[in-house]
Amino acid sequence: MSGLAATVEELKSDRSHGASWMARRAVETLLEVSEQPFESSEALLEALVGAARELSESRPGVGAIAGASGRVLAAASAHRHIDVAELRRLIEEEGKGILDGRIRAAASIAIQLQDRLRDGVVITHSASATVREALVHTPPARAICTVSQPVEEGRAFADDLRGEGLNVDLVEDADAPAALDDATLFLVGADTVFRDGTLNNKIGTTAIAEAAAARKVPTVVACEIIKLAPIEAASAPEPSEAERSLFELTPPELLTEIVTEEGPTATDCVGALVDRTPFLREGYALLLPTTAL
Repeated sequence: MSGLAATVEELKSDRSHGASWMARRAVETLLEVSEQPFESSEALLEALVGAARELSESRPGVGAIAGASGRVLAAASAHRHIDVAELRRLIEEEGKGILDGRIRAAASIAIQLQDRLRDGVVITHSASATVREALVHTPPARAICTVSQPVEEGRAFADDLRGEGLNVDLVEDADAPAALDDATLFLVGADTVFRDGTLNNKIGTTAIAEAAAARKVPTVVACEIIKLAPIEAASAPEPSEAERSLFELTPPELLTEIVTEEGPTATDCVGALVDRTPFLREGYALLLPTTAL
């Protein structure tokens, strides 16, 4: 088995929480394409771009898919004139680097959130690998998970946290505002955080964030840099039907801060963070219409 094939098999067997499933899926897809025979590096790069676009269009939200695919594609595009074998090696190294980097990012975010979590009562919505990492690293006095309709992934998330020894309550989505009466923090992950600070996350996030704001409970987003988008929310591609049924936009004024591996960032400073991360713009330019950038 070649190095690329072994890496793909390793990714398929890895269901840990250290890196998001969508980022792993993006890297897995690109490595599978790279394993196919190509006569030139240009042909391989064209196939990679096509696979990344197809994956982005078939999944609700682009978030980690666009970020992970974009980083690999940006690196590959810069070396389009090397031979196919060397390009495959570069793609494999870049893919592994993304996954290793996301594990380190989640650990860094967990450390930065520890003061907010310690001895607190934390409510969360949906199931985020980054939020899980933070809660397990610094167990709050109590965690409150919403059921998270319509998929109800909050049920399994609550059981998972209980398995890690946390004190966890599970509440229906409609009961989340009342649960905020005892909460010190509303902590969520992200599918995408746009350049203007708008959050794209599981449907139901906005209602809880509004209730949190009314109670002066901070709403914090735990989000790796790879999930930041170099476009405004208004410029994003029209969401698919599947996306509209699962995700919604939460305006930046309802968010207290975005915590990435580089530290806490105010929503009106997300654009500056994006500008310091060139691969985001380069990657999105390969996957999305140029009019969106």
